[in-house]
Amino acid sequence: MTTIWELDYYSRPILDEQKKKVWEVLICESPTTVDAQPETLFRFSEYCSSSQVNSIWLASAIEEAISRAPSPPDKIRFFRQAMNNMIMTACKELNVPAYLSRRTYALNAWLHDRLLTVYLEHPGYQAAATPSVAFPITPPQPLPDALTGQKWIFATLPANALQEMNDWSIEFGEAFPLTLAQLDAETPVSGLIIYSSRATTMAAWLSGLELADIKFDPALPNRLLLETGISDRWFLTSLDKQTKPEAEQFEIAKQQANGVHFLAIQTSPDIEAFAGFWLLQDINLASSTKI
Repeated sequence: MTTIWELDYYSRPILDEQKKKVWEVLICESPTTVDAQPETLFRFSEYCSSSQVNSIWLASAIEEAISRAPSPPDKIRFFRQAMNNMIMTACKELNVPAYLSRRTYALNAWLHDRLLTVYLEHPGYQAAATPSVAFPITPPQPLPDALTGQKWIFATLPANALQEMNDWSIEFGEAFPLTLAQLDAETPVSGLIIYSSRATTMAAWLSGLELADIKFDPALPNRLLLETGISDRWFLTSLDKQTKPEAEQFEIAKQQANGVHFLAIQTSPDIEAFAGFWLLQDINLASSTKI
């Protein structure tokens, strides 16, 4: 089973004795199933003085984390684009693939918890505005022609139905514990199901991306978008007079579900198995985006 880590390396609202910002590396294992318990998975944290901030220190910290972990990471995700060069350099030194990704749900929750339970209690805590990470908006690009679905529909499932994902036949996909999104069992979760004779090929290709969310952008009213990584956007489907209102309602449903939604790919409506199924969260709609 693939082991994925989530990493953040950034300054914290703490000052040292010289009144300099304290930095910290946080590493946690991604919970990639709906029944995972994030608090039981591997975690690592270490403070760093502002004078030590560089890729060499970071590589050493990641190496220490690897030595303590039950299994090394197959890849590392991080969301701070401003730290891209330093994190990529450190991970390259250790031969660990690293990717910009918004799928750092466990890390975001941990950061929020540490703000309340660790940083606020630190003697060097310095109240300041918590930075909000903004993801740039880029022009969408078309999906490869071979990956275009023949048919698609919006669908809705209660959150508790998604808890059964482990029992479904899914070839490619990824989930996360809905407890991270603080969803009640009966909360309706909306999603998009794509039907294609090339379902497996499409799902395999998408599995190589860091899937972020599906979005209806009023600035592009005739298209539904798939966002990946930090800033990549793809034209997923076309909308017409009938389906545009459905897309608008889909966005409303996402807001009511704290940004949680799903993407499913099947060969046809008559097949119960999924070539691909991903739980997604639009973190811009999540209850806490100050990370």
